[in-house]
Amino acid sequence: MKRQTRNYKERYFNWKNKSLDGIKGISKINSDIILQYIQDMEYGLNVGRSCKKGGRSYNRLYNLQQRMVFVVKILEELYEINDLKNIEERHLHELFTGMKTGEIRRVDGDIYRDPANFVKIFKAFWHWWQKVNRKKGIEIYDITQDLDTRVEKPKWVYLTEGEVKKLCNKAKYYYKVLIMFLYDTGIRAPSELANIKVSDFQKDFKELNIRDEISKTFGRRIKLMLCASIIKEFVKNESLDKEDYLFHKHHQSMNRYLKDHAKRVLGDGMSPAGQKYSQLTLYDFRHCSCCYWLPRYKSESALKYRFGWKKSDKIHYYSELLGMKDTITEEDMLMDIGKTELEKQLTKAENDKDILKERVEMLERQMKVMAQMIKKEIVVVGGN
Repeated sequence: MKRQTRNYKERYFNWKNKSLDGIKGISKINSDIILQYIQDMEYGLNVGRSCKKGGRSYNRLYNLQQRMVFVVKILEELYEINDLKNIEERHLHELFTGMKTGEIRRVDGDIYRDPANFVKIFKAFWHWWQKVNRKKGIEIYDITQDLDTRVEKPKWVYLTEGEVKKLCNKAKYYYKVLIMFLYDTGIRAPSELANIKVSDFQKDFKELNIRDEISKTFGRRIKLMLCASIIKEFVKNESLDKEDYLFHKHHQSMNRYLKDHAKRVLGDGMSPAGQKYSQLTLYDFRHCSCCYWLPRYKSESALKYRFGWKKSDKIHYYSELLGMKDTITEEDMLMDIGKTELEKQLTKAENDKDILKERVEMLERQMKVMAQMIKKEIVVVGGN
């Protein structure tokens, strides 16, 4: 069973039980529609043709209800839309544009970092609403078709190999192990990280098996080139059994430590990937690991396997080619030129060999003719 990092199942059912008599803060009509939508998603009903079949995860369900309730509350406050059937296309465009420009802000006053994710969730809801009504013989216009769903890539903390070593050397023992493990494996955190057990290590901790059931994409078995010895030592020092999880601390407390530690060691400056060092998180190490391994792997498919990617565009997304450089040298050029000259010489030698062979064969034929002529002369002279 996959270990849940945020206990979404409990949080979802707590919300569901509290909403039996309606969702607080919105109209009864809108509440009923949202509850019907979330219930259908729980069982996998009325999903789109191109969508994954089956019920949604508790993580997905909890986020769906949170964001849908948020959007509906704003629609009711700004446009007095107490029935989603009356919503107009312009209302959605004004709402999501306002979130993007900062005219509509979060409760804490900050700008929304991912307004496009709210757009995607509302589009999914509206397509569900269209399908539900289509079954009743009612056609609903798609008011979401022109909404902008482009997601801006979030900034992250880029660390060089030297900076990673510096952080590692000055970290507490637990976090020294954590940093090296994250940097070596490039594992997804917290989802995959939280589910790694001692039994997942093979060949004296030189290989790691990331099980299929804990991975977002597919399971994989990767080689540990940087952290094998420190992981082996850690398991021994912590007296961990085979079925024990490798890291027991909650991801939020680990992120807090990394932020404070990075600020102490590297300062509060801006990293090349656009995020301050003081904002370092577990997931940033997946980016940094990609930058480390990219120039070292000989094939793109092998790199994708290590990181659990199905598409090649993920390589650029995670690395942005930071730390890469042009490695061509004059020696490489000389080597290529020398190789070309050598090939020419070999070709010439082969041609010369063929010419020589032809000449030898011609001489042999001439010698045979001369031998026959001499033999005839000898016979004639002897007869006389």
